[in-house]
Amino acid sequence: MHRAPPIASPVTVLAAALLSTVSAAAFAAGAAKGAEDGRPVLVLGQYLAQMPPADGGADAQDETPPSPLRRRPGAPEIEPGAGPVEPVTRPGAVPPPSAAVPREFIPIPDRWRLVDALGVVQPRVYDPYNQNVLKGDKPIFGEDWFFLSELISDTIFEPRRVPTPTNLTVPSRAGELGSFGRNGQYLLNQTFITTFSLIKGNTAYKPPELEFRLTPVFNYNRLDVGENGIVNVNPEKGRVRDDGFVGLQEGFIDYHIHNVSDRYDFDSVRVGIQPFNADFRGFLFQDAQLGVRLFGNRDNNRWQYNIAYFRRIEKDTNSGLNDITQPLRQDDIYLANIYRQDFPITGHTSQIVYIHNENKEGDDQHYDQNGFLVRPAQFGDQRGHNYSVNYLGYNGDGHFGRFNLTSSFYFAFGEDSHNMFSPDSRKSADIRAFFAALEPSVDFDWIRVRLSGLYASGDGSPTNNTESGFDAIYENPIFAGADTSYWIRQAIPFIGGGLVSLSGRNGVLPDLRSSKDEGQSNFVNPGLFLAGIGADFDVTPELRVSTNFNYLAFDKTESLQLLRNQGHVSSSIGYDLSAAITYRPFFTNNLVFRLSGAILLPGQGLKDLYNTTNGYDVFSGGKFLYSVLANVILTY
Repeated sequence: MHRAPPIASPVTVLAAALLSTVSAAAFAAGAAKGAEDGRPVLVLGQYLAQMPPADGGADAQDETPPSPLRRRPGAPEIEPGAGPVEPVTRPGAVPPPSAAVPREFIPIPDRWRLVDALGVVQPRVYDPYNQNVLKGDKPIFGEDWFFLSELISDTIFEPRRVPTPTNLTVPSRAGELGSFGRNGQYLLNQTFITTFSLIKGNTAYKPPELEFRLTPVFNYNRLDVGENGIVNVNPEKGRVRDDGFVGLQEGFIDYHIHNVSDRYDFDSVRVGIQPFNADFRGFLFQDAQLGVRLFGNRDNNRWQYNIAYFRRIEKDTNSGLNDITQPLRQDDIYLANIYRQDFPITGHTSQIVYIHNENKEGDDQHYDQNGFLVRPAQFGDQRGHNYSVNYLGYNGDGHFGRFNLTSSFYFAFGEDSHNMFSPDSRKSADIRAFFAALEPSVDFDWIRVRLSGLYASGDGSPTNNTESGFDAIYENPIFAGADTSYWIRQAIPFIGGGLVSLSGRNGVLPDLRSSKDEGQSNFVNPGLFLAGIGADFDVTPELRVSTNFNYLAFDKTESLQLLRNQGHVSSSIGYDLSAAITYRPFFTNNLVFRLSGAILLPGQGLKDLYNTTNGYDVFSGGKFLYSVLANVILTY
């Protein structure tokens, strides 16, 4: 029968603690010495187990020593003398259940199947919000191959009033002899965009290792105008055109060359039809073209760079999509840019860009799909020309404290083989042109107030051998109201000066091109001055109201006077007023409704160009130009 141990005095307890500390220190020193001498060393538990009880009582010898094989309650008993269990290793397999692991922990093959194992979400193919194998939420095969699909329906209905020339040979109505006819039009445009990507890599936290992407686009458009000879060069085609087209906007391979830091700074190369924007707002070159592009970053993404070459693809005339069934254009683009974040101050990104555009289509005669000649342009002496132009620019985007600022500056210089207005057709012309744009803004809670300023130099001496009108390669500006603005959205034909437009569709420059999509750049143009103010109101998280007011004027009007053989044309284009409502009922971009309206109140310059003394005048009776844009976007 065991007796209860006597109660130790405080002195005894203190002595035992001191003895244990000294013994442990002595053991550590002895163990270190033994390791150096090569002698066997006992573990600390064995050393202390051999020590007599702290109280030194005789009854302690009667105590049964604890078993060295201890086990957790509920675990199977371990046989004495049994050795350690060797683990079974099978790469890629789920480890077998272990008695030492509670049943609450369920092993899974990889982290992507966690939601499936928990049974929280039931994946549905038609549901893009929750886990979906078609949206790249988990591998489609293997451990890091993902499939990403995107479907977009973009529907546009656009009534508008645009200056429209009269076909004097086959007028729409008897007795019309004026230069301008009925200018009411409407456009219905339905576009289905499909994107399919196959991606290798854990892209949640590092760049993809390999990507294959394909973006076919399906378009149907219907145009109804007020005069013959507008929708087609053949007046017998009438005033209504229905057209459909399938284009390829993306088709590339993206290969991740390597990472250059533990923060996944990288170098990659992309080959094929790919989108590219030369600056922040699409002023110079924003398109999807065939090319090869080397890109990457450094210093935790503070430095970013692009080096690229593009050969332009012909566009479908009525949809503006890439037409890969036609031969490539003889129009090459070489570019290099570099971005620096937090320069000159934190929160602002600066970019320097150099682009070289080499066009060798001077010997081409290219007709668009409606039968109109677009290369060479039908104005001046109507002779073809080649040009080699360089663009050197600086672009900035970000904020200085609470003030936001976007800026863009370009200097264009090069050579044009032939100035179509020059009396000396054998002599080439020098290109010297400038461009600048600024958009400062400031936020007041749910309101952002914007100012817009833009200057594109014009040519004041169109017949000499220096071309000083600035023109872009392919512009799509997000500026001063963008496609809400009448001036930017609509292509205004330059009637009486050849089959060219005063300004192109979705373009801000009055470059007098035959076609923005299929024509050549033209550096003999009037240039532009724009000053505007606008505001964005986030009324609710779902509803935004945007307004914009711009004043527009030509920089130089000599080229317009020469084309029209007109004595004087004022520089004032007029006032562009626009407003837009954007509604997102689900707080996301999966369903977006947009309704906008714009009017262009003509200045004296437009009245000089589009008013005549007979027939149906564009601005007679104080009329103005207008456009309405109703847009519905569905995204999966």
